[in-house]
Amino acid sequence: MDFGAYKTTQCEERRGGHCTGGQIKSWRKPSPGQFRFDVDVCFNPKEIRYATGGVVRNDEGKVIMAFGKKTTTMGSALEGELFALKAGLQQMMEANSGPVVATNTLQSSHKMLTFKATHMVQPAEPTPEEIMYLNAGDQIKDIYHTPTIYFYKHSPALHSRDAISRLKESLSKVLVPFYPLAGRLSWAAEGGSRVELHCNGKGVPIIEAESDAAVEDYGDFTPTPAIQDLIPIVDYTIPIDEIPLISVQLTTFRCGGVSIGLGVCHVMADGPSALHFVDEWAKIGRGAEEPVIPPFLDRKVLETDKPLTSIFDPAVLRPLPTLIGQEDNIVEQQKKPLTVTTLNLNKSQIDKLREKANLDYPGGRGYSRFEAVAAHIWRCTSKARGHVAEQQTSLNFVADFRNKMKPPLPNNFFGNALIRVEARDNSGNLLSNSIGMVASKIREATEKVTDDTVRAYLDYVKGLPDVGVYRSLDNNGRPKGGYFGNPNVAIISWTTLSLYGADFGWGKEIHMGPGSHSSDGKTYIIPSHDGDGSFNVVIWLVEEHMGAFKKCFYEEI
Repeated sequence: MDFGAYKTTQCEERRGGHCTGGQIKSWRKPSPGQFRFDVDVCFNPKEIRYATGGVVRNDEGKVIMAFGKKTTTMGSALEGELFALKAGLQQMMEANSGPVVATNTLQSSHKMLTFKATHMVQPAEPTPEEIMYLNAGDQIKDIYHTPTIYFYKHSPALHSRDAISRLKESLSKVLVPFYPLAGRLSWAAEGGSRVELHCNGKGVPIIEAESDAAVEDYGDFTPTPAIQDLIPIVDYTIPIDEIPLISVQLTTFRCGGVSIGLGVCHVMADGPSALHFVDEWAKIGRGAEEPVIPPFLDRKVLETDKPLTSIFDPAVLRPLPTLIGQEDNIVEQQKKPLTVTTLNLNKSQIDKLREKANLDYPGGRGYSRFEAVAAHIWRCTSKARGHVAEQQTSLNFVADFRNKMKPPLPNNFFGNALIRVEARDNSGNLLSNSIGMVASKIREATEKVTDDTVRAYLDYVKGLPDVGVYRSLDNNGRPKGGYFGNPNVAIISWTTLSLYGADFGWGKEIHMGPGSHSSDGKTYIIPSHDGDGSFNVVIWLVEEHMGAFKKCFYEEI
C-alpha cells in the first residue's frame, strides 16, 4: 500500500457541523497491484475541533475503503494526521491486506516504513483475574503512554525473524510476574474520572515493522517526529477498556539494526517502574542466569491509618503563570512552531556550574548536579524568551518519594511514586541573582517532599470529587486546562535512573531516550550513555527562542 501526502487544512465549520477546506489538485496512481491511502485533517482553530479521515483506492482509482471522524480530542493537526494513519493501518490489517508500506512525504528523506504484522502477546501462564487497587497517586496521573525508544546496531546475534520471536516469547514470560500490564483500565463506577485496573490477560501488542532507513540516519537520536514514527501511536478516542497498557514496535532497518519503541501507560508505572519491567524483560530475552526480580504490586502500601501531621497545600497544583498581556491569547501561543535540540554538557562544564552555584552557599550541603543544571536551564529559558522583569515563571519537575517514606517503599515497588514539585519566581530575580540563588529555589521545593507531605498529598487527592481536574490531559489524551509553555519550564530528570543495559540477546542498546513531545519548555536531563559523567539536555522551544537559548546555555556556564 502506498500512502499519499498528508494534507491539513484550516477551515470554518459550516451548517450541519461539516467542514470545507482545500481540494486535492492531483492524485498520484500507485504501482500496479498496490493501493493508495490518502489522509486528510481539517480543523477549526477557534474551537480546536477536528475532522479526520482517509480513503483507500486501488491502482485504477476505485475506492476500496474510507473512514472519517469528527472529534475534539486532537491536540494538534499533526496528532490528527497520525491518528488518521493509525486508524487506516488498523483497518487494513484487520482486513488482512498483507504488509502495508507507508511513505511519510512530510519528511524530505522519503523513508518508507513497512508495517508487517501486529502480534497480541498474552502471559505465558494463567495469571490472577482480579480488579487491582489503584491508589491516589495512580489516579491523578494522565491516561497517557510515556514514549521511549531503544536503538540497537547490527550484530551477528541479531536477525529480524529471531528478534520478533525472541521479543514475543520473552514478553509472554515477563507478563506472568508483571501481569497487571496485560490488563486494561475501565472507568470506575464511583465516577470522578477515576479508573480501575482489570487484570484480565488481554495482552500487549507488538507491531512488527521494517524501514529502508539506517540507524545512522537518526544522527544523535534527537526525538524528532522521525523518531516518533518508530513508537506505537495510541488512539485515546476508542473505549478505554480497549486500550493496551503497553504498546511495542519492533522496527528493522536496512543496515540490520533494530529499534524497540515503547509506550507505557503512566497510570500503571512511573519511570523507575517502567525501567524495572524492561530490565526483567530483557533478562528473560537474553536467557540470563540471574532470577527475575518480581514487582511489588500492593499499591495500598502507600496508605496508612496513622493520623496525618501535615495538611496538603493545593497551591502546588495551581494553574501555571501565563505571559503578561497574553492571558487571552493562549491559542495563538500554541500555534507557534516548536523545535527540539539535544545539547551536551560535559563533566567539567557540569562541575563548573556546581562550583558557581555553591559560591554563595559555602559550608552546607553542596548543590547536586541536577540542581545546578536545572537552575542554569531555567535562567536561560527566561533570558531567551525575553521576559520582562516582573514576569512570573514556573519550573516544574517531579520528585521520587520511594526513600522519603517511613518506612521506605520496597526497591521493587511497582506503580507511581512521584510527586509534582514546583519552584516559582519572576524572571527579573532569576536573571539578576546568582545561579546559586536559583538553585536554592529548586532545593527549597524539593525539601518539602517528606513522608508527612506525601501522605497529606495522597489523602487530598483521594478526597477530590473529580481527580481529572488536576490531570494535564483530558480523558481522551488531549491537552486541556492551562498552557504549559512560555513562560514556564518542565524538567524531567533521568540522572538517577538505571537507563542502560537492556540486552535482549543481541547486545546492549546504543541509545535509549524519550520519544517526541510537542510542549514548549519540555526538557529532559539524561546521563550520557558512555558513562563519562556528561549530560544530554533535550529541550523543546518555540523556534524563535532556540538560538538565544543555545547561546546562553554555553556562554553563561
